Amino acid sequence: MTSNTDLKKRPTRQRRPQRAALPASSSGEALYRQVVQVLKDEIVRGVYPVGSQLPTEEELCARFSVSRYTIREALRRLREDRLVASRQGAGTMVIPFDPSDADLHQVTSINDLVTFAVGLRFDIESMEMITADPALAERIGGAIGERWLIVRGYRQSDQSPLPACWAEVFVNEEFAGVGRLLKRNRGPIFHLIEDLFGQRIDEVQQQISASIIPATMARGLKVEPNSVALDVQRTYRLTSGKIALVAINIHPAERFRHTMTIRRVKG
Repeated sequence: MTSNTDLKKRPTRQRRPQRAALPASSSGEALYRQVVQVLKDEIVRGVYPVGSQLPTEEELCARFSVSRYTIREALRRLREDRLVASRQGAGTMVIPFDPSDADLHQVTSINDLVTFAVGLRFDIESMEMITADPALAERIGGAIGERWLIVRGYRQSDQSPLPACWAEVFVNEEFAGVGRLLKRNRGPIFHLIEDLFGQRIDEVQQQISASIIPATMARGLKVEPNSVALDVQRTYRLTSGKIALVAINIHPAERFRHTMTIRRVKG
């Protein structure tokens, strides 16, 4: 088994993505944030795996056609998110997920949701097609009679013996084909929907509520029955408004923290 120390000693370089312009931003989003979003996505998808080095500042400047200041600010943000580490003379390396951060969720955009998937695997326990009855339709916001692929299991870090949460993911029947890829997928499921079906997730609604962990779930989460939990439900909508995916993660309360940054809108 390769240790984190070995990875640091033997950094690897990956085949670099082709030069590409940053996506247009109608909201006037800062250039460094756009660079961060692109690099985060590539880290999650394995373009830059743990132990590999990011391109040099000069190479990133050329790729994105931006200034060195923009690249340095983007790399600073990636270090803050604990996705990379930089050392003088050694470049910037993608680092392993730190289990001490498994309970910290910082969300300021849809792209930040990929951070939760870095370093976590989805240990699937069951997968089946179901038809929404009135109770389920009310729970996930769909219509009675709609068909959904429901995937259940634990989200687990390779570095921690404690599951991060119990997950129930509901995929609209139209996109149920992603099911065949989930057991070997490490990134966000909504990315699979976008890639396989040419769709775009335009909005994610998040709701956090308190609940009690039943005895049937407590053993797998390694907590006492009737412990307090925080249910995090995210509803992913396409540009058309259609619900493509609903993910419900049930976290033991002591393992979950949520942070949100609120900025003043300029204008």
